[in-house]
Amino acid sequence: MAEVAGEPHVLIFPFPAQGHVPTMLKLAELFLLAGLRITFINTERIHRRLLLNSPTLPPLARLPRFRFRTIPDGLPEDDRRASVPLQELEESIRTRSREPYRDLLAPAGRDPDEWPSVTCVVADGSLPLSWEVAEEVGIPVIFFRTSSACAFWAYYRIPDLIKGGEIPFPEEADWDEKVRGVPGMESFLRRRDLPSFCRNAKTTSDRGLQSVDNATASTRRARALILNTFESLEGPVLSHIRSAIPITYALGPLHLLVKTFENGGSFVTINSVRLSQEDRSCMTWLDSQPPRSVVYVSFGSVAVMSREELMEFWHGLVDSGERFLWVLRSDLVEGKTGEAVPAEAEGTRERGCIVGWAPQEEVLSHPAVGCFLTHSGWNSTLESVSAGVPMICWPCFADQQINSRFVSDVWRIGADMKDKCERSIVEKMVRDVMVRERAERLRTSAMEMAELARRSVAKGGSSYRDYWSLVEHIRAISSNGQQK
Repeated sequence: MAEVAGEPHVLIFPFPAQGHVPTMLKLAELFLLAGLRITFINTERIHRRLLLNSPTLPPLARLPRFRFRTIPDGLPEDDRRASVPLQELEESIRTRSREPYRDLLAPAGRDPDEWPSVTCVVADGSLPLSWEVAEEVGIPVIFFRTSSACAFWAYYRIPDLIKGGEIPFPEEADWDEKVRGVPGMESFLRRRDLPSFCRNAKTTSDRGLQSVDNATASTRRARALILNTFESLEGPVLSHIRSAIPITYALGPLHLLVKTFENGGSFVTINSVRLSQEDRSCMTWLDSQPPRSVVYVSFGSVAVMSREELMEFWHGLVDSGERFLWVLRSDLVEGKTGEAVPAEAEGTRERGCIVGWAPQEEVLSHPAVGCFLTHSGWNSTLESVSAGVPMICWPCFADQQINSRFVSDVWRIGADMKDKCERSIVEKMVRDVMVRERAERLRTSAMEMAELARRSVAKGGSSYRDYWSLVEHIRAISSNGQQK
């Protein structure tokens, strides 16, 4: 495979977690459709889990212009925890994986069967190693942030929030006081809506706060920024971001944009990329339920709750009288793994379905689903937006806090249950979103937003245009590494 001068060869390096790897694989699929050559990096641990649970990956790896490469994550091989604390994982990769990553970026040799040299790196903005080494060896970097635009903009403004004395919060702070230091959000963003690392920081030198601040500040050095969002959803926020980072591409929803090209020719689709095995029995159960009658409950792959919180949600759902499909991960309850379904569940089997993991995009598109009770992670939020399903948001950390505020008070397609989970509140919000007068307004708004999402990825739509602009940008910097 002889090297072609200036041939685009994009290396994509995601943070090794469920919310990052599948999204950046969607981006890789889009680049393949444009004829770019792709190297996709996983840690060895994550890649093993992907191969075990995602049967579409091996055919993808056999495509002539795509390859997976792995690096160690530095953690003990006998570490069998389902998930590793994210900060611990990032530190281990940064200190243990630098040289293996540098080797992947080394110029190609003279062997005609070797792949051409990497000409551009798409780096996950949450993983400093992904861009640091690329910059050291002189390869152009484009940043990808898997959070919402609104969350990224709040991250970007952290230095101003610190300078203005808004974070850390003072003792006995009013958590409902408005935040002034994030332009465009002054009228609705409260202290309690800031990301968890802002809410939890006690001093300006807080480790989590500084880590996010440093990673976000590095985005200023990138050739461009990619976000998984669309203009009709976050246009005002994108305008603020572009005032600081002019070359910003909004390509979302990525899972819909890929489908735009499905009828344009045959290719290997990489749907249902998961780190855990899906239980498809829930789809048969959903098929037997009336339209818009089911509350889908899932708190993602990382969030945890106490046993007490779990039972408050459980009683609230049961007391609402609504049917429900609940993803109960074995490690959902804090400090416990492999815990059985609560004994209280046994009496509600006739109107409830419980699984360990579900094919979420397919579930949300099912006509029986009328509401999504979610942690409001960005991928889950976008999938719900795309399906036109109203949300009840119970955010746990990071960008989820801001996403849930936008869902309820900006986009008006759901309810925010932030910092609460009493059974009476769960019951009330489920009824509000499923059956009461408010439900119809939310459903109408959600369906309208879903239509805007579809238009954004259709030929001529804003995300469709940004996609082709990004491809041309990559081709330009691949032919001339000095071009900006």
